[in-house]
Amino acid sequence: MPQLDVTDGFDVHEYREGFKLRKETRETTHLENRAGYDCPACGKPFEKLFVSEKRMQSFQSPPGPFCLVRTDDQLLLFTHGQGRP
Repeated sequence: MPQLDVTDGFDVHEYREGFKLRKETRETTHLENRAGYDCPACGKPFEKLFVSEKRMQSFQSPPGPFCLVRTDDQLLLFTHGQGRP
């Protein structure tokens, strides 16, 4: 599956057909990777993606391995299944 391109930020609408929206607020979005997109940090498929436009973000540690990617305007947290990346 293609790797998400976050070179100029991340726009969920470019990939919407491959994600299931799990939760959305004004500044955060939680998505499920239904298309098997690859993580831009490690190049392996990820399960869920949390996108935050907040300047500061607190959250509990996700289960299993995860990757963080920072764009100019967003923090992207990619969670991988057990045993990955």
